[in-house]
Parts: sequence; structure tokens; C-alpha cells
Amino acid sequence: MCIVAIAWQLFDELPLVLLSNRDEFLQRPTERLHQWPDQPIYAGRDSQSGGTWLGVHQEQSADFHQQNGRWAAVLNFRDGVQAGSNERSRGELVTRFLTSSMSPMAFARQVSLQDYAGFNLIVGDAAQAVIVNNRGHAPTPLYTGLHVLSNGQPEESWFKTERLRARLRQEVLPLIAENSSPAHWQQAAFNVLSDSTQAPADKLPNTGVAVEIEQMLSSVYIEPVAFGSKDQNTPTYGTRTQSILTLHKDRKKDATITAGISSRECHHDAK
Repeated sequence: MCIVAIAWQLFDELPLVLLSNRDEFLQRPTERLHQWPDQPIYAGRDSQSGGTWLGVHQEQSADFHQQNGRWAAVLNFRDGVQAGSNERSRGELVTRFLTSSMSPMAFARQVSLQDYAGFNLIVGDAAQAVIVNNRGHAPTPLYTGLHVLSNGQPEESWFKTERLRARLRQEVLPLIAENSSPAHWQQAAFNVLSDSTQAPADKLPNTGVAVEIEQMLSSVYIEPVAFGSKDQNTPTYGTRTQSILTLHKDRKKDATITAGISSRECHHDAK
């Protein structure tokens, strides 16, 4: 189901800091973070549908990587409505943006919303970031600040989004302000992404699924659970990948922007 936190334009050297947990069925075939051989994309890959949940534009030549600062992420929208068999993969929204030349706002405005199951999509470059969904949220630029969203409306306050927001403000953003070098703050960020505290019963959102499922999904990090399985001893679902995506501005090189992703796998990926 996933969760994403975006520190947008808060730091001069890091105009973007994006933290992401990808929650997915453990048996869904997935390729780890890599340079795609067939498209100018650096990302993990959903082997089932061919798209991705988070990535950056990157072209590989014999001697170097070329980037243009484009990045994107997509999350499912949880409202109890099942995806139809005729709907397109939401992961293609990310790949389409990364391989296009449209501005983030122009791309968000031309998405055929009805072609996909429920989603929250964030697309951006070094200058602009835009969020849109197909549940009534029109394309909207992100303002400077910290944005945390999961599988509901971007403005909704869920236990997991507010917990992640608070811990980032207390434990990670001060470290970045002190020293933006990844070695100084990324381990703290991964620690925060690994928070498995579940919501108390009175803090659960109402998204159209059973209360016991809401409870399973209420933490920032979802431990392996038997979700959708009759065998309660066999985990089927959980947080599979944790990622940190940044844009770095190098003032020594005419403010050149470079994108980077650090990622770690949480569970065995069935192939």
C-alpha cells in the first residue's frame, strides 16, 4: 500500500529528499534497483506489469550516466474499490513521466484518470513537483515543506503519516540541516522508515476494508503478515523495499542537479 514522505525545497543542497516504503505481496515478481536496459530509467521494476513505483530518469552510455532531474512516485489509493482487469498498470504513470519531456504540471493534467485503478501520483524535476490522483484531487504543485502521504487523500492525517512526519521532523531533518552528506543522515532515515508501531483502534482510518486489515496496514513499516491467505502461518504481504531519493545541487559545478536513490530490500523477492 506504501507511504511516501517528501521534504521539498527545504535544503539548499538537497532540494528534494523523498523517503518511501513499498508495501506489496511477497510473491509479486520484482527486479531490484538497477539501470533499465530498454528505457532511460533508474529504478526497481515490477516484473509482472513492467512499470515501477519510484524512479529517476537516467541514461547510460559507455562512460557515464546522464540525468535530467526528473523523478516520480506512485501509490495505490485504498477505498475498497478493487482494480479491474481492463485497467492499465499504475506503474506506467511513473515510466511515462520519466521518459517524457513534459513539465510536471503539464503531464499531470493530461493523465487519463479513468484508465487506472485508484492512485496518488507525484511527479517532479528540480524546479516543480506536482501531486494528482483520480479520486478528486486535481493536479496541485507542492509547496515548500514536508509532505507525507499514503493511500488516502494527500491532506488526510492517518496515524502512520503523522507518526512518520513527527519522527522525520525530530530525528532526520535536523541531521540534514546539520550536514547534508548521506552518510550523516540516511541511516537515521532508514530507521524511521522501519517503525512498525501500529495505530490504536480509535486512530484507524475508514477506507472500506475490514478493521483487522486496517490494523495490519496502520504502521509505517508493515511486518510480514498473512494478508489474503487462509494459512495464517504463511506471510504473504509486507514492506518489501525502502528507498531514499534525493536531488543534489552542486554549487561548485554551476548548480548542477544530480539525482540518486538508495534502496534496501526487506524480504525475499520471489522470482
